Amino acid sequence: MNRRGWIRSRLGVAVLGVAALGLGAGSLISAQESSQPAAQNTQAVRLSSVEGQVRIAQNNQLLADPALVNTPLFEGTQVLTSQDGRAELQFEDGSVVRLSPNSSLTLAALNRQGGSGNAEVVLDSGLGYFEMHNENAASEMRVCFGDSVVTASGLTVLRIDLDNPPGEVAVFSGNVHLERGAALAVDLHGGESVVLNGADPTQYSLNESIEPDSWDVWNSDRDAVLMSAEAARTGAANNMADRNNPAWNDLDANGNWYNVPDQGYVWSPNEAASPGWDPYGSGYWMWTPRYGYIWVSGASWGYLPYQCGAWNYFSDFGWGWAPGGCSPWWGSGIWVSNIGIAPGGYRPPVRPRPLPPHRPRPLASSQLNVGLLATPNAVVVVNRRLPGGTSGAPVRGGNSIVKIGGHVVQPLSAISSRPQYDHQNPGQIAHPQPVYSDAGTPGAQHPGFGVVSGSGRPGSAPVARPAGGAPVYSRPAPGAGSSASTSHVSSGGASSSHSSSGGGGGGASHGGGGGGGGSSHSSSSSSGGSSHR
Repeated sequence: MNRRGWIRSRLGVAVLGVAALGLGAGSLISAQESSQPAAQNTQAVRLSSVEGQVRIAQNNQLLADPALVNTPLFEGTQVLTSQDGRAELQFEDGSVVRLSPNSSLTLAALNRQGGSGNAEVVLDSGLGYFEMHNENAASEMRVCFGDSVVTASGLTVLRIDLDNPPGEVAVFSGNVHLERGAALAVDLHGGESVVLNGADPTQYSLNESIEPDSWDVWNSDRDAVLMSAEAARTGAANNMADRNNPAWNDLDANGNWYNVPDQGYVWSPNEAASPGWDPYGSGYWMWTPRYGYIWVSGASWGYLPYQCGAWNYFSDFGWGWAPGGCSPWWGSGIWVSNIGIAPGGYRPPVRPRPLPPHRPRPLASSQLNVGLLATPNAVVVVNRRLPGGTSGAPVRGGNSIVKIGGHVVQPLSAISSRPQYDHQNPGQIAHPQPVYSDAGTPGAQHPGFGVVSGSGRPGSAPVARPAGGAPVYSRPAPGAGSSASTSHVSSGGASSSHSSSGGGGGGASHGGGGGGGGSSHSSSSSSGGSSHR
């Protein structure tokens, strides 16, 4: 491919560039063609993992059931998990949100990486985990639940449980500021948890330990998966504005990057070496209120390469993706099929046309569909191969030398991982939360599959944990350390301090035994009311 062809491919995300490449008007859709004009905010969040039954809705209208991994979620989207459902969302700055079964979360407001304004997510119900990377004070994430709001500074990991309103907050690592309007303001640190009071918003109970939940195991295991992908990270995304986005790690772990002289980085998935592979060969068309039908790749890594950049076919190599400036297509309000240079006879993907607008009908009555309306545009499944396949693409290993655009290049090697929250080395955390195994012995590993009992919340079925997995957050063995609890009363929104006295560890939901009871202390407000749980 000559220099001119390469430049044209790098412009594949622009409307004029794509038109020049002959993709045809069928590949484009303007925001005006959809049922709702595009808003000014064009940030999106990746639905990075789905287990069990998970649904996506917006404006009380069901968009996808089941939900699709790699779906870009826009402002106003709601993610709902059923009794066996679990979901994970990844943000551009590296923040991660996870929902356990029977939970619901709404993306109330989103801001772009490095932009101004707060991102706000609302935990509507259930139990959620939040790993927040609030390193930019101008664009921090706020988590709302009930009448409360939590914000964090730096890398913070917390759990919010709404099964018993008005809610409980546990901080595994970092620092959290919790507010309930003007009635309460309190600061929490790693290893602390708080139970809010439903009768009086000025009162709460603060504990210097964290009551474990069986879904802590799943959260920890998901972290281990992300850390494993992080280990394969190269330097290809170092100059990208959203370089902290975990989606880059999926590319490093599922393919190879090549630094092509005078052209820049090219990435190719492992499966692209197979004859007949097509970037748009496996996936879904999903209808959205803002953009109409959008493409959702069926590949585990298939998020970033369909946001931006261009797919190009090299005769001596096969398909490769060039990220370019990587400005997502939704920044212009226009969906674009980002095929740059294609092999002879290639047919670009054909985007379905939405059905004429009409009043959505209510879904069949069930606990899962309360308040939701059906969408007239169903998810369209795509499974195609290039006619006759393609040939000549060499088998590519991690160290294979290849030829791209007339240049002989070698894949990039992995570099050391970025510093991050480490479940297995709590001593590096500013406010460490002790890490214990289910057996109650610090640092012990499971000899096989340990079964953790349910937490008592709906859908909290026993979870099997493989040997050698990430440690479980749970309470120490009976008599090991204190489990003091302090009740507080606060008014006027001022941060309050606390003191505690000793007591043995109580029973945990993992089945740990009880110890001596911790004493409870109360303090009174100026009005003389006593606090209680």
